[in-house]
Amino acid sequence: MVREHAIRNGVVIAEREACLPVTNREVQFGFSTYESIRVIKAHPVHLEDHLVRLANSCRGIHLQHPFSEGELSSWVHELIRLDSLEEATVRIQVFGGPEPLCFITASALLSYPEGFYTQGVSAITYEGERLMPSCKTGNLLLNYMALEKSRRSGGFEALLIDRNGQVLEGTRSNFFAFRDGRLFTAKDDEVLLGVTRDRILQAAKVLGIEVVFSAPLASDLAKGLYDELFISATSMGAMPLAALDGRPFCPPFTRTHAICDLVRSWELED
Repeated sequence: MVREHAIRNGVVIAEREACLPVTNREVQFGFSTYESIRVIKAHPVHLEDHLVRLANSCRGIHLQHPFSEGELSSWVHELIRLDSLEEATVRIQVFGGPEPLCFITASALLSYPEGFYTQGVSAITYEGERLMPSCKTGNLLLNYMALEKSRRSGGFEALLIDRNGQVLEGTRSNFFAFRDGRLFTAKDDEVLLGVTRDRILQAAKVLGIEVVFSAPLASDLAKGLYDELFISATSMGAMPLAALDGRPFCPPFTRTHAICDLVRSWELED
């Protein structure tokens, strides 16, 4: 993939010019929101849903800007056209303040080895709660620290535990767990309402799986009361967890694969 361009406030620029002013107060404080969008066959997957969530995040933190959803959509399509992006990840990032900034950039499409899906990946739990969890903001220090701790031990993800011992979500993913044939996940107001999460819930309905909006307790996961765990995100679809804090969960992850296959099949339908 050749990346030559970026877009700043609707103006096409060279990618090397997509830089943030470090003296800007809003940049210093991380007063921003963002979305990452998969591009498959030059099609921005679920773009409208991502733009709706971006708008909701901006409202949630009182970030005002002049960029309409129609403009943002046209800029995404323009960047795809300019650089002939067949497969890529497009990122929209909006900074607030007296002179709002919007950057649209592209990077290589994030993908994972097939073994991550057939054998699963490992994760740890990490005590911490995101600020304003329903908003996708640039405040990512907690996420960074938790994920780096996981990586130091060879893990793929870290799941965040709140003050009540509930396992809510990952640093870059939503979290789901099966128990007695039912699918458990956190309540909507406790986590980021992921675009892929919505498709996971739709897939569960299609497959006849009952969904329970109650976040699993870390203590119950440690006791083995849940028999299949997975995480979800734009880049990964639904990815099974083979281990959590060293406790194994064994393949074949049949229900996770069924959900992931259905979610991926919907990517080019919108």
